Amino acid sequence: MQTEYSKAMGSLQTSPFPSTSHLPSWYGIYTMSRHEAKVEQALQKKGLEVFLPRVITNSRRRDRKLLLKLPLFPGYIFVHTNLETNDYYEILKAPGVVRLLGNGSPAPLPGETIDSIKTIVESDQPFYPWPYLQTGSRVRVLDGPLTGTVGIILERKEKKRRLVVSVEMFQRSVAVELDDGAVEGWS
Repeated sequence: MQTEYSKAMGSLQTSPFPSTSHLPSWYGIYTMSRHEAKVEQALQKKGLEVFLPRVITNSRRRDRKLLLKLPLFPGYIFVHTNLETNDYYEILKAPGVVRLLGNGSPAPLPGETIDSIKTIVESDQPFYPWPYLQTGSRVRVLDGPLTGTVGIILERKEKKRRLVVSVEMFQRSVAVELDDGAVEGWS
């Protein structure tokens, strides 16, 4: 006969959100305000692959000018895991973590979205936060430093285009300027 305590402990041993695949996926983590770097360090110490995209901005101090590396998506960080029991609880126990993103349960993010954001951040092209775009022509870049990036293309004057990559889960976007380069439609 199991006691209430052993039943409760037994239920804690399995994740309420079992992984449907043994392949790891990217998940979004919502953090406490200005705790993104602390969460990143804590999860890296636990051996998890973490991605915190940063953007370089000018500081707003009057007495001096500084360049700061701030989170591209304030309050959010990405983790690559298959969300096994141990990983799930290690993520939740990390200081500064509020919850994993999803509609009732953690939901994986599309790999092409994370790959596109990584490509933009690692390229030498200037990028910046952009209002969330839900509609537009989805394209994939075929040439240049952003080859393989998938996003929504916006037309601008002077044969310049703006590629916007949106993260639907928390409705944030990043934009990068493109020369009138080769892009193809993407579904």
